[in-house]
Amino acid sequence: MFEGFTLEHVDVGEVRLRVRHGGSGPPVVLLHGHPRTHATWHRVAPLLAREHTVICPDLRGYGGSSKPPSDPGHTAYAKRAMARDVVGLLDALGHDRAAVVGHDRGCYVAMRTALDHPRRVSRLGVLDGVPIGEALARADARFATRWWHWFFLGQSDKPAERVITADPDAWYGGSPAAMGEEAYADYRRAIHDPPTVHAMCEDYRAGLGPDRAADDADRAAGRRIACPVLFCWSERDDMVDLYGDPAAIWRDWADDVRVAAIDSGHHVAEEAPEQLAAALADFLAD
Repeated sequence: MFEGFTLEHVDVGEVRLRVRHGGSGPPVVLLHGHPRTHATWHRVAPLLAREHTVICPDLRGYGGSSKPPSDPGHTAYAKRAMARDVVGLLDALGHDRAAVVGHDRGCYVAMRTALDHPRRVSRLGVLDGVPIGEALARADARFATRWWHWFFLGQSDKPAERVITADPDAWYGGSPAAMGEEAYADYRRAIHDPPTVHAMCEDYRAGLGPDRAADDADRAAGRRIACPVLFCWSERDDMVDLYGDPAAIWRDWADDVRVAAIDSGHHVAEEAPEQLAAALADFLAD
């Protein structure tokens, strides 16, 4: 897994991130979603590394990265804090600018990095997501039925951690056949670690609080994403069912939005790595 890549822990200021990086050429940061670790990219990263320096961190709280203490406002796990981690990682590895690509929860971190640090992000890739503020503004019975875990994990007075840690394998699922044996083992270590489960729940609590507030404030102020954006959606996921034309939502946030559809379910990096890598490579080369 990740042959030729370096695995290390990098101090980025507030936290230490577990990171794999390899390849050469213009840098691209790949940000995973919930409940994965950076290992979800193990089939995509080597393909991109033919032309790029590929950087795959565990988000703060996830996998082998630091898990800072949570706070009443959930700001320790806000996407703004995670975006600072991305910038700190670029500094530590000696990169002034990079393309930043995120899937699922990582999509929100990538977007926040582009908005808060526009000079550091050359291109933005957002996979299977729309901005948190937009998703919550459109949340209806259909969304609540399919994505009820947003609200369950987001509760702080009746924590989800007790339910999840009772049987992490039953809660999260996954299989070595689908994910790859090494990636699955890495993922299982994470979901069986109670501090990691708590941090992942804090990610969702931040989503309902400071993350939504940040998105709403940016919309009110008319802030937009300055760099080119690739919205990549999985045809067997529910983006279109929920939003009709989700690319139109991204066009409200950026002038230059390209679209790529992948024949995949939600975990696109694991299910259709060649298609995803090709779409990303085309976008990064344009």
